[in-house]
Amino acid sequence: MVDPRGFINTPREVPSRRPVDIRIQDWREVYEPQSFEHLQKQAGRCMDCGIPFCHSGCPLGNLIPEWNDLIWRGDTQEAINRLHATNNFPEFTGRLCPAPCESACVVAINREAVTIKQVELRIVEEAFATGSIKPLIPDRLSGKTVAVIGSGPAGLAAAQQLTRAGHTVAVYERADKIGGLLRYGIPEFKMEKHILERRLEQMEKEGTRFRPGVDIGGELSGSTLRKKYDAIVLAVGATQWRELAIPGRELVGVYQAMEFLPWGNKQALAEIQTPAINVAGKHVVILGGGDTGADCLGTSIRQGAQSITQLEIMPRPTHERPDTQPWPTHPMIYRISSAHEENDNRIFSISTQEFLGDEHGKVRAIKIVETTFKNGQFEVIENSGREIPADFVFLALGFTGPEQSELLTQLEVKVDERGNIVRDSNFAANDDGIFVAGDAGRGQSLIVWAIAEGRSAAAAVDRYLTGDTQLPAPIEPTTHQLMV
Repeated sequence: MVDPRGFINTPREVPSRRPVDIRIQDWREVYEPQSFEHLQKQAGRCMDCGIPFCHSGCPLGNLIPEWNDLIWRGDTQEAINRLHATNNFPEFTGRLCPAPCESACVVAINREAVTIKQVELRIVEEAFATGSIKPLIPDRLSGKTVAVIGSGPAGLAAAQQLTRAGHTVAVYERADKIGGLLRYGIPEFKMEKHILERRLEQMEKEGTRFRPGVDIGGELSGSTLRKKYDAIVLAVGATQWRELAIPGRELVGVYQAMEFLPWGNKQALAEIQTPAINVAGKHVVILGGGDTGADCLGTSIRQGAQSITQLEIMPRPTHERPDTQPWPTHPMIYRISSAHEENDNRIFSISTQEFLGDEHGKVRAIKIVETTFKNGQFEVIENSGREIPADFVFLALGFTGPEQSELLTQLEVKVDERGNIVRDSNFAANDDGIFVAGDAGRGQSLIVWAIAEGRSAAAAVDRYLTGDTQLPAPIEPTTHQLMV
């Protein structure tokens, strides 16, 4: 057991963020380094409770009390072994996951939760720093081939598991580089891309083959791919963004968040000098109060926007757990991201009625009204309408499922009423070796669910190819959404 009185005597502390006036001048990650001794004290707050509800809070089933104890004792090698036993990419989840495990921490019943997410991150970073993370090359090859379509966390997790099982795996990505939303949707200040590159390098050394810049369903048909490979994993994500069909949507300057964020990443990495969508000196309005909206906020700040307003149709959450979301559920509470710490101009209970344009067809403002939420419906408050200046408007309203592309028709898979790809209890979309992992089958969700789905789908594919599997399967397929 870790420090038996740690959760009583040691207060919760997370690493400090770099000063706002400094960090907004660059695109680097926002957190200051943390000493290993400080990390050990935080790991020592773990109670090693009889029933670790943090396990149920984590879709991956991370062995949290075990590696907390190992870090407390200074055994970093065994800690990374236990962490990798359930999670292929803790360096991603340690940065990007909202940590439902911490909401389920037993300490959190009446105190602040253990800093599980930070301990996880530092375990893997210590391992990379000491060279402990090495390629795991299979002893023998199975002779079976698998194509993974999509290189987000679900696709990469499935690919790594299947490669390590001895199959020959190729990952196809239509974008110029591998990584999916990890590369093009996550801003550099949340995860620097060299973090992604070093894991891709490990996967290449293990034998995974990457095929970026290939449009499956277009230049390479799904039927051709099916003839070439013994199995296919569809991990194309839920990239069909939600629209806002109101007057003025066609105006220049109104963009989806994922039309804007990739340009910010290219700018951060100095791949371009001036991004195609550049808000420097402009008035920006962001519609949507979630993580994607916060990403647009931080990106707009670093591009030098004159003003930024973020609108959310829902009421402002409370600081405390709502009665309807008791422990150990992950509650909808008021949170302040690093971007909001830099510029928090959120307005809640607002509905956008119209985009207003100038004589050149460009957006100049948005028309909004205040709302109240009653009996499950939004009601407009009379005489509350006003305008907000806007040179750019970014829609961060979430996603409705995978794109209904020609690829799905070619592979003869079906979609349900929510737009997700239908799969059975073995992650199979049909009887012809087509499997589905991640948001494509689940709907928009969290990175931990994506990795868990990739690992579980890999086990199903391995069983399909060989008749048996030793790969772990942490979850069963579902279309249930766990949103934050």
